[in-house]
Amino acid sequence: MFTSSYYFDSILGLGCNVSYIYAAYLLVFWFHSTLFFFCFPRCQCPSHSHTYSQGNNTFCMAVSNIRYGAGVTKEVGMDLQNMGATNVCLMTDKNLSQLPPVQTVMDSLVKNGINFKVYDNVRVEPTQRSFMEAIEFAKKGAFDAYVAVGGGSTMDTCKAANLYASSPHSEFLDYVSAPIGKGKPVTVPLKPLIAVPTTSGTGSETTGVAVFDYEHLKVKTGIASRAIKPTLGLIDPLHTRHMPDGVVANSGFDVLCHALESYTALPYHMRSPCPSSPIARPAYQGSNPISDIWAVHALRIVAKYLKRAVRNPDDVEARSNMHLASAFAGIGFGNAGVHLCHGMSYPISGLVKTYRAKDYNVDHPLVPHGLSVVLTSPAVFTFTAQMSPERHLETAGILGADIRTARTPDAGPILADTLRKFLFDLDVDDGLAALGYSKADIPALVKGTLPQERVTKLAPRPQSEEDLSALFEASMKLY
Repeated sequence: MFTSSYYFDSILGLGCNVSYIYAAYLLVFWFHSTLFFFCFPRCQCPSHSHTYSQGNNTFCMAVSNIRYGAGVTKEVGMDLQNMGATNVCLMTDKNLSQLPPVQTVMDSLVKNGINFKVYDNVRVEPTQRSFMEAIEFAKKGAFDAYVAVGGGSTMDTCKAANLYASSPHSEFLDYVSAPIGKGKPVTVPLKPLIAVPTTSGTGSETTGVAVFDYEHLKVKTGIASRAIKPTLGLIDPLHTRHMPDGVVANSGFDVLCHALESYTALPYHMRSPCPSSPIARPAYQGSNPISDIWAVHALRIVAKYLKRAVRNPDDVEARSNMHLASAFAGIGFGNAGVHLCHGMSYPISGLVKTYRAKDYNVDHPLVPHGLSVVLTSPAVFTFTAQMSPERHLETAGILGADIRTARTPDAGPILADTLRKFLFDLDVDDGLAALGYSKADIPALVKGTLPQERVTKLAPRPQSEEDLSALFEASMKLY
């Protein structure tokens, strides 16, 4: 949660809607002043099942401390000093290691007398191999704190390194989500981790999730536990100046889908049975009243600012607001979860053949995460709308559709058409076919989606293999 020492001190000068920010701040302050986890009484908490029961219900709220403001990165050395850190691991990637965000962090560490070592071998879209290389570095370094500077790939890699260095005798698959891994709960204490996001998409600075490509199956999977969320996220809008427009767009699509999926996810009170212990309660619990607030607010910011942020790198107001929207959506989906767009995106990224996205300086084929997520969104929300048409219509309205005379049965097509127009306006690739996929690839894409139960079972509508095949086919072309 936010605490009295973590603040939005520079936000009013960046063109944000003051009433929304003030309301959000009051909401968070109320959480902090009552209790760290907000749980409705009577326990019938969520787990991984599509049993539609009406019984006693519980949901919980957990989020990293967040500090926002232009130039706030300079405070990282003081934070580590206050934490008593003496041997710090600074993680980033090769490209960022040469850019101002990393230099700002290093200057702050030096100024405050913090000893540190740099690991700059983070892979964009990490794999289990790149995770394990970072873990080995962390184990050898015996660090007492971590700083992650970068996008979701860097923050997720750093979370994994912190976890396995803190649990050195664990096998790699011990903490990886089932059914690929064993999905064991994290019971070991971790070291402090400060996350400094340089993109405006993943919200990883707020969540207990670390995602990677599991190369053996050519799919993405991850580790999901509240225990691995960063201790503090430093959200500095100055870093958005260094993002190419392609990165701004794709990271923004991730925010868009985080908000849409968490808001339309299976409601928390429709999940069962109750885990045997609170520690077994999943990080992703279904849509709930608190996550809903953050998801809707993030979606309003995306609707207002994403196109501006992509089209004009000098639009400080737009890029700053998108940086904040990423964290807002992270707070929402980090507790509610995402569903089919994300579940289907993992094999889209994992099975990539030759596609290389514009503005990404990498030496391997790459479908950026946000792009892999958003390309299925028109098909997915057409499919799920029958379960919560009001929410689908509401989100379409936020994104610009005229819903004054809309009929409830048309909620799915209306949202899908709204999304297509949004993507067309930003010159997004025309579906999966533009990435090199064809109908012949659909069986492999479906096979790669099936293990993603951590997220797919959060969809408000259960799906068969035939349903997934139809969704992939409908996503081959968008326009």
